[in-house]
Amino acid sequence: MPTSAERLAQSLQTLTALGDEAPRIFTQLYPDAAREAAQAADQRAARGLSLGPLDGKLVSVKDLLDVAGQVTTAGAAMRRSSAPAAQDAPVVQRLRAAGAVIVGKTNMTEFAFSGVGINPHFGTPGNAADVLRIPGGSSSGAGVSVGRGLVDIAIGSDTGGSVRIPAAFNGVTGFKPTQARVTRDGAFPLSHTLDALGPLARTVAECAAADSILAGDIPQPLPQRSLQGLRIGLPQGLPWTDCSEAVLSQTDNAVALLHAQGASIRKLPWQALMAAPSQLQSEGTLIAAEAAAIHQQALVYERDAFDPRVLSRMDKGRSLSAPYYIQLLLQRQQWMAKMDAAMQEVDLLLLPTIATTAPRIAPLLEDDSAFFAANALILRNTSIFNFYDLPAISLPLPRIAGSMPVGMMLVGARMQDRALLAMAAAAEQALANA
Repeated sequence: MPTSAERLAQSLQTLTALGDEAPRIFTQLYPDAAREAAQAADQRAARGLSLGPLDGKLVSVKDLLDVAGQVTTAGAAMRRSSAPAAQDAPVVQRLRAAGAVIVGKTNMTEFAFSGVGINPHFGTPGNAADVLRIPGGSSSGAGVSVGRGLVDIAIGSDTGGSVRIPAAFNGVTGFKPTQARVTRDGAFPLSHTLDALGPLARTVAECAAADSILAGDIPQPLPQRSLQGLRIGLPQGLPWTDCSEAVLSQTDNAVALLHAQGASIRKLPWQALMAAPSQLQSEGTLIAAEAAAIHQQALVYERDAFDPRVLSRMDKGRSLSAPYYIQLLLQRQQWMAKMDAAMQEVDLLLLPTIATTAPRIAPLLEDDSAFFAANALILRNTSIFNFYDLPAISLPLPRIAGSMPVGMMLVGARMQDRALLAMAAAAEQALANA
């Protein structure tokens, strides 16, 4: 089995061979520090010592997390000249303490404000399955770094789906925790109300181990969970509309497989619960309002430096009134209580992560209307569960030859993150054995 140092050398060699594509995936690389960390992990391993499941694992971090001595660009050209971070974000400190080998920072949508993954300043990384297609955002480089096998684990942020979307599009696993479990200190914000930090990896077990470290917990193996008798709900309504044939057929196949393994599948008449987040925010979103507040000065004095598509969405946030925003927050609390009560009926929810597979980059670069339509559809399903603050994971469905990756989303009860991960691991095993 290759050592951590050998795997790092292979990853860096691959990045070199990628040429111009490499800086579209990684905005910053830390080869010297990574080599030191990998060698230290290998020395521990040679002595039979381990700091835990992340010891010697190759890890990337999204470029909105502070790394000591480095500029946190958050995907924005205007931040290239910002002062370097004084210290690592707490989650980065925890990763280092767990023996993780931090390879570098990954590219992202400007200020994390899009699910597409296009960035006019740093370039757009091509999808791991087809470089002519979008990577998904906003954690675009994170999804590609895992999808291409450049790292074992990537740390992203998820405000409306920005971990689960690139995971689904790039054929990997992505986990959004219940927000309160992982500190967001040292992470450049998009929405104080909705931001969450989570991992992307090849397996549920790796996501679970990384999540434990991010949350400051001691990693433990996930409990074994059987699919027999597992109550899986399919929330009807919005999540299943306007889905591509590939997404629907592969999701249906997965549902049938889980049912054959003993899971109890039930369609849930939750049309109102699924539609409420978008209906309540029809005049403007919490994200837009809070982003406009965070970037208040730049929206006046540095307008030309923004990605125009990000600027237009933030401008909408500037026009929202304080009463509208406060009412949204109050209504959200009421609907969260309704959802928490409804979740008692099932063990988890199942639905498509995204309604479509990854579209091509070029048409979305050229046409604003096509971009915004794609962005809305891509974010639709995932953003529901940021609104309700429920833990959610995207699992890659078995690939059909010649097709693009499809993700299946599983959603658990609030603060029952470990239970969801255990159920997801059971589903993952069933899919792998299909």
